[in-house]
Amino acid sequence: MTSAHASGSEPIPGTYPGGRVGPTEYGDTSSMALGTSAFAGVMLVMVSIFQILQGIAATAAGTVYVTGAEYVFQLDVTTWGWIHIVVGAIALATGIGVLAGQTWAYVAGIVLAAVSALANFAFIPYYPFWTLLIIAFDVAVIWALSTLVAHRA
Repeated sequence: MTSAHASGSEPIPGTYPGGRVGPTEYGDTSSMALGTSAFAGVMLVMVSIFQILQGIAATAAGTVYVTGAEYVFQLDVTTWGWIHIVVGAIALATGIGVLAGQTWAYVAGIVLAAVSALANFAFIPYYPFWTLLIIAFDVAVIWALSTLVAHRA
């Protein structure tokens, strides 16, 4: 590899098995990785804002959510609200870290998206449609961040 390639100033064509040419890379960063990173960061920030709003709604007005049914998870709605606020605030900071390109934020984002999905799974009896939507976003975040971690390895 020449010094021009090491500096990242000239494109290096990526190759796949069978001789197919992949995306052009500039040094260590490909355009696909940058797009996936931006997607993951924006999705994690969105999910965290949804979590915080869900938590505020649960703590401010307990009448927003259905509480009459008896389920295995016997926490009151206010407790669930605080759980969502705390998870959302930590995920918001992590999402900003992902957007800033911090390596620690990739793994932390996967863990927080999994925790968020589990918390929302337990919250399904109170507000099913909204929690299923957030779980779908969490899965998208886990996929995008896993792709980034695998690409960096």
